[in-house]
Amino acid sequence: MQMVSPSDLSPFLALARHRSFRRAADEIGCTPSALSHALKALEARLDLRLFNRTTRSVALTEAGERLLARVAPAFRDIEDALDDLNELRGAPVGRLRINTARASAKMVLLPLVARFLAAHPRISIEIVVANDLVDMVSKGFDAGIRFGEVIAQDMIAVPIGPRQRTAIVASPSIFERYPRPTAPDHLRELPCIGLRFGSGRLYAWEFERGGVELSVEVDGALVVDDQDVMVEAALLGAGVAYAFEDQVIAHIEQHRLVRVLEDWCPYYTGFYLYYPSRRQMPATLRAFVDFLKASGTGT
Repeated sequence: MQMVSPSDLSPFLALARHRSFRRAADEIGCTPSALSHALKALEARLDLRLFNRTTRSVALTEAGERLLARVAPAFRDIEDALDDLNELRGAPVGRLRINTARASAKMVLLPLVARFLAAHPRISIEIVVANDLVDMVSKGFDAGIRFGEVIAQDMIAVPIGPRQRTAIVASPSIFERYPRPTAPDHLRELPCIGLRFGSGRLYAWEFERGGVELSVEVDGALVVDDQDVMVEAALLGAGVAYAFEDQVIAHIEQHRLVRVLEDWCPYYTGFYLYYPSRRQMPATLRAFVDFLKASGTGT
């Protein structure tokens, strides 16, 4: 095996994070062609294939996964060490990468980010929307945003918004053809819009009233993988939707959507910003966490 320097690994790490030549090339400031040549040269030095490439996808090989698991934490430690120099400037400088689901991005994150960036002009934020949970360390994220219930216990979590409540809604035209449900089980008789996770699993709608918890596997002709798309479909009369209250309250008030089963929709713990418990927190993340706490977003 020929000598490999740490600088040779930057293209590898960028592509491992993004799984896209274009986005990885943008990150390190080169062309996709130059990135491809750099990776081929690295693979030649190692005498190992690190990625399986097709015209539509990029995936790590077993060798690539092993290399990523070893070098990603080391590079993160280097980034943390450089980031510590922010304390000498008097104001944090750098980039903050946040992974979030689409719903939390629109409902709670973007308004806060706009205010934060105005107060910290030397910080930039990259928001990556992914409805499925990701390994934030290996993907190069500083933090993520999810419901409190799904955050791993080894993460530090900070409230980033108020409690959330679900809402069962449909266009008025649906209830011209079907009776309004008075219990969650009645949804099985209605055309409901399914929500499929990236894992392939269909979401069973969750309900609670008076300490009684229910989950209902709904059925319908339409299945989507995004709640915003589900709401748009409901507005067009495609079926009954399961959404966050904040996503649909304006449509309810304008009588574009009709709400049902409200007494079966309790409040849930809201969204949290979460991040790994590391010895050194990046100054950009520390500034954002301090901003959230000062803003009182958890109340």
